[in-house]
Amino acid sequence: MLTLAACTGGEPVDAPVDPPGADESTRTDVLEAGAKALQDNGPMAKFDVYLVGFHPMKEDPQHQMEAHHFCHQVNEDFAQCSLFDGNTAEANLTGVEYIISERLFQQLPAEERSFWHPHNGEILSGQLVAPNLPSVAEEELMRSKMNSYGKTWHTWSTRHVTQPGDEMPMGPALLAWSFSRDGEVQPDLVRSRDERMDIDTEERRRDRQELVGLARPQEGVDALRDAFPGPTTPIPGVEDKAAATPQP
Repeated sequence: MLTLAACTGGEPVDAPVDPPGADESTRTDVLEAGAKALQDNGPMAKFDVYLVGFHPMKEDPQHQMEAHHFCHQVNEDFAQCSLFDGNTAEANLTGVEYIISERLFQQLPAEERSFWHPHNGEILSGQLVAPNLPSVAEEELMRSKMNSYGKTWHTWSTRHVTQPGDEMPMGPALLAWSFSRDGEVQPDLVRSRDERMDIDTEERRRDRQELVGLARPQEGVDALRDAFPGPTTPIPGVEDKAAATPQP
């Protein structure tokens, strides 16, 4: 089944900005060549799961980014990802995300939970994709991430929606969040990603409808509910845990 399924969405995405600085010298080129020949990639060799999604900043939800995740599944409950602004060799490192299962999230102190965003909205909306994976494999990957949570810090904003951002990392790291309702993500952000990468977000959403039954209410779904200027509507299957819990 995996060999028959279609692979889509693997188009190259270049970095939107080039950091300032002089061209690499001959000495630097030689050092890089030597390092490549004599050193391995260490922990980076295991960052072999590729995901692309979108992040609003929790304290400034209008500040939204396209995020290319290169992840390592450490165990069944924990993954860690390096975030970039593209998928080519010239892409800039823009942040980090840790992903944990619902089981681990429930073990966190209440104060710590406020740093972790829910993932069901990203998955069921079709926004989070795994380029190049056959559709059957991508569905299984998304199934494994249902009801999970992420803790994301962006250290460099190289792309503001569809426009280039800062040429260098500026200011403090920003805590990112997730989109849990239709109407929150800026349409141009999704449209730009889909056109550049040959992805159909709406098609992915339709293909994931059978995952709706796996969704359980999550914490943080309504954290940004009133932070957007336009109307927003629920994504079927995405529900805030507080709203779903009967009040005494």
